[in-house]
Amino acid sequence: MGKSLHFTMGQLLEHMAIKYPDNDALVYPDQGLRYSYKEFNAICDGVAKGLLAMGVGKGDHIAIWATNVPQWVILQFASAKIGAILVTVNTNYKAVELEYVLKQSDTTTLFLVSGFKDTDYVETLYSVVPELRNAEPGQLQSERLPFLKNVVFLGERDYAGMRRWHDLEVLGEGVENDQLSAVQKLLDEHQVINMQYTSGTTGFPKGVMLTHHNVINNGFNIGECMRFTEKDRLCIPVPFFHCFGCVLGVMACVTHGSTMVPVETFSAEAVLRTVQTERCTALHGVPTMFIAELDHPAFDRYDLSSLRTGIMAGSPCPTEVMKRVIREMYMTEITIAYGQTESSPVITQTRTDDPVELRVATVGRALPDVEVKIADIETGQRLPPGRQGELCTRGYLVMKGYYKMPDETARVIDEDGWLHTGDLAVMDENGYCKITGRIKNMIIRGGENIYPREIEEFLYTHSKVADVQVYGVPDVKYGEQVMAAIKLKENTSATSEEIQDFCRGRIANYKVPRYIKFVDEFPMTASGKIQKFKLREMAIMELQLEAAGSVETA
Repeated sequence: MGKSLHFTMGQLLEHMAIKYPDNDALVYPDQGLRYSYKEFNAICDGVAKGLLAMGVGKGDHIAIWATNVPQWVILQFASAKIGAILVTVNTNYKAVELEYVLKQSDTTTLFLVSGFKDTDYVETLYSVVPELRNAEPGQLQSERLPFLKNVVFLGERDYAGMRRWHDLEVLGEGVENDQLSAVQKLLDEHQVINMQYTSGTTGFPKGVMLTHHNVINNGFNIGECMRFTEKDRLCIPVPFFHCFGCVLGVMACVTHGSTMVPVETFSAEAVLRTVQTERCTALHGVPTMFIAELDHPAFDRYDLSSLRTGIMAGSPCPTEVMKRVIREMYMTEITIAYGQTESSPVITQTRTDDPVELRVATVGRALPDVEVKIADIETGQRLPPGRQGELCTRGYLVMKGYYKMPDETARVIDEDGWLHTGDLAVMDENGYCKITGRIKNMIIRGGENIYPREIEEFLYTHSKVADVQVYGVPDVKYGEQVMAAIKLKENTSATSEEIQDFCRGRIANYKVPRYIKFVDEFPMTASGKIQKFKLREMAIMELQLEAAGSVETA
């Protein structure tokens, strides 16, 4: 059995500020920002008081649309200290998606930065809420977003209708400590504190409701799997709006008194520089991030010898990439984690002392106090080791539900409390799981079930292949055919025939990709997940398979 923590997030941070007052909590080397746990807690208190002064209270929804800026982590704790619910907005969203999330979540207050990549957040917001330009700060009346009253800009510039971050700090000075304490006494660890929208490959995004208890205990157990102590320093280049950043990153650190060293927006060199400058002992990333770091022309110029552990997750982790990270980045204790937002998010994780074979071939075993079963897709019955079925989980980690979507919630959490992940998996007799695909990504070719992951792992062994995604495309005769989108290594070239010849005789003929497309990049979500459904849509158009796709099957 694991050790269960019974804190609210505010209580957790106060506990750490007493236990490790002078330890670095939050460090941004490029900005010269360095807060100890004592300082970080005091800053979060100040902002919590500012929120109270602005009229934000327990149960109110406040949204943040920002890259990994320092204010993001401060708000994560400041909002939790008063029981407000932090709604995390995907940094890649445009106007339609922003409006949907703010409306569906009943957000009363929005915090935002100036923009990200090609999106100007301020102009996007004005287009969604034109009334903001003429509103007094805090007095917004919007026809499309009736709940939204406050907008706070995370910077120094003045924008019409918005407060600045500094104004919030000043407002907080007028609130007594006793008032904040009184609010904190009313909070309960099982109340919802965080709402994240699943990127949803089908239908509209759903707001996943997570509690203090969900994210604190999941973060603690994740940190335990990496053997975190107050001496560890974690480089966090994965986005905070996603559980990978705010739970596997922030909460794994704060539950252990470890140091958070975020990278504001991902670049391979920024990560390498940050690890070297701050002597980071741990690094998180999705596989594409680790590939970019390993392949960076300046890789050899950086000293990464301080690294020990970290997490590769977010999408299937190629065996060859894992081996290179262990060998070339000194991450001998790197772990693999698997889960989804609905399970706050980690269900299984490898341990630092697992043999390399298990760390490259499985997603580990259940975290402490977490139940995992592999269920028959048809009957829901628990399957024995070695049989493929749907991975289901139960325990403290399961979300409260989807916000205002009871039917959707009932679809994924059954009456016995099991969360159905939609992922196909096989578990061995020691509880180690292999994810074999998504139920809906499975390719069925002429009655044969094909699991893309298996073909991807095989193609990674080709000397010219840097990254690969395998998916099904429609076919009149077989129902579906196998297609591979391949990113080649720098300064190499290959033909479709060469790749197919490499496969023939080494994997079953029906698994050899019928179509091969060479790409420079894959369509991604902002959290680094490759969108196979988009690759499939593009292929249907390029290969003119629309007619095959409309053939009805039983």
